[in-house]
Amino acid sequence: MTQEEFNGCMERIKNGDKDGLKDIYIAYLSYIYTIIYGVVTSKENAEDLTSEFFIKLWDIADTYKPQDKGHKAYLATVARNMALDFLRKNKREVLTEEMPEEADPKSGVEEEVISDVGLKEALSKLKESERTVVSMKILSDMTFQEIADALSQPLGTVTWRYKNALEKLRRYGYE
Repeated sequence: MTQEEFNGCMERIKNGDKDGLKDIYIAYLSYIYTIIYGVVTSKENAEDLTSEFFIKLWDIADTYKPQDKGHKAYLATVARNMALDFLRKNKREVLTEEMPEEADPKSGVEEEVISDVGLKEALSKLKESERTVVSMKILSDMTFQEIADALSQPLGTVTWRYKNALEKLRRYGYE
């Protein structure tokens, strides 16, 4: 979705047109989910917060000011702030997903789960700021500039955090 299309959708939402929200939802559902999941690291909470995100977008549409560029950064900022607010509100450690009750060793599910748990463990050793940058870069496929804009941080800081996070992950055996 281009910036112009996004601005048009937001204008339609301001006028009460639900199709504007539907278009944004279709274009950015996985993008928003990935950002939120990168912060809360719980599938269930990320799904709930992603749903709440689109409700919030509807509610705050009248405060949106059309921009020439950066709507992805705008969306990322709102999503990330919602996720951080959720963590602050709950003030508890988010539990990782439960392992399946029965895993068929022949299907490779067991190895996949073990690999997933290992990756989550490695990611949990990163600082929150590093984990956020990694998830935005790798999972959301954002550029460093988009991440810097979304987090309101200098570009150099974002690239430095990404580099440090990757070095830590490599030490834990992940490429």
